[in-house]
Amino acid sequence: MEIDLAPKAPKGSYAGDGGSYSSWTPDDLPMLRVASIGAAKLTLNSRGFAAPSYSDSSKVAYVLQGSGVCGLTVPEATTEKVIRIKEGDALAIPFGFVTWWFNPNDSNLAILFLGDTSRGHRRGQFTDFHLTGPTGIFTGFTPEFVSRAWDLSDSDVSKLVHDQSNVGIVKLKVGQKMPEPSEKDRDGLVVNCHEAPLDVDIKGGGCVVVLNSKNLPTVELVTYVVKGSGRVQVVGVDGRRVLETKVSGGQLFIVPRFFVVSKIADPEGMECPVFSHLAGRTSVWKAISPEVLEAAFDTAPQLEQLFRSKRTSDEIFFPPK
Repeated sequence: MEIDLAPKAPKGSYAGDGGSYSSWTPDDLPMLRVASIGAAKLTLNSRGFAAPSYSDSSKVAYVLQGSGVCGLTVPEATTEKVIRIKEGDALAIPFGFVTWWFNPNDSNLAILFLGDTSRGHRRGQFTDFHLTGPTGIFTGFTPEFVSRAWDLSDSDVSKLVHDQSNVGIVKLKVGQKMPEPSEKDRDGLVVNCHEAPLDVDIKGGGCVVVLNSKNLPTVELVTYVVKGSGRVQVVGVDGRRVLETKVSGGQLFIVPRFFVVSKIADPEGMECPVFSHLAGRTSVWKAISPEVLEAAFDTAPQLEQLFRSKRTSDEIFFPPK
């Protein structure tokens, strides 16, 4: 069967005053599906901020134009890495790592993403999961579940979930503070292709830098209920609740990779294995800088501080009210 190999431009996925995110799809570029490669481009205008998100695929981010700041949070880490990026930089982003991007400069910042989607939800296309905004993971859970997980009032939950009306990208106000990058955070995570030793250098012809594990080393969930019973909600792509059901001892259910699950046990309790989590002492929310959460939620510092102050010592289990 003949495959269309003609070059294609990306199509816009979402955009706003802060910039745009576009991607190449297997329908337009069939080789993406054949090769299991995802490709996308992020463009941030001056003061543009791409709110925290994670992807179902490992990728390399290559800075095509401009300079800015990237925040990267490793699963279960207690602090984030804040990295200054510039044209020519290549960053390895393993799947599941939470990232955010900010352009503090007057000129645009453009980043190309390429990665392996063979283990993703859609072969040949990235699936991104936003932490905040109208398609954020909170929107799929009922207020009760968010309130119980974070020990917040219904009104505070409503503000956190609904105040940020933009999808993915916003434009921050002048003077709104963001975390300062650390030079040591670049070590082992970033290679600048303009400055790295050349693998191929043909005089008058061109040069090549090969990215591999030597210079860039960081290049489904099954739940079995042992005993007891309770309620389960699962939130998937675009913050949609894809499952709401009651489970009991002896049952097994499968949650697709990167979908988010929350459980509330019945009075007799519920015992089941636990993997990574979004609430508790090792939650990714605790690692992300306060300024980033304020911008992502579009909320006041007081509510962000209240949100951050909750569930700081607990692991992932919270007592009944």
